[in-house]
Amino acid sequence: MNTKTTWKGGLAFESTYKNSSIHIDSNNGFSPKALLLTGLAGCTGVDVVSILEKMRVPFADLKIEVQTEQTESDPKVFKDLHIVFRLKTGEENREKVKKAIDLSLEKYCGVAAMLRKNSSISYILELEPEF
Repeated sequence: MNTKTTWKGGLAFESTYKNSSIHIDSNNGFSPKALLLTGLAGCTGVDVVSILEKMRVPFADLKIEVQTEQTESDPKVFKDLHIVFRLKTGEENREKVKKAIDLSLEKYCGVAAMLRKNSSISYILELEPEF
């Protein structure tokens, strides 16, 4: 894996990976730490979608919110991480969705594994009425 990040002035950077780029700006956009939280959401989201599809669980509108606070002193690092998973599916699928999330957070998501070395990770699952 290899990324390239170029300073654009002020606190702004552009980072490229493969054929994609992302704007990083601590004042007017995603900060590096916000990108880390986004990476956790994306990593676990990819796993959960893949697992639910393999389990043939019908769902829609998966939304993942990652919440944390930072320590007061430098270097300011994340305290405990809390994830809210929201998706539309029937209540009868709750245990399968929880299993998919657990597998992601405990086995497959490398971002979660790295962050867990410093911070605990917890989650809640909110099911919305079936589509």
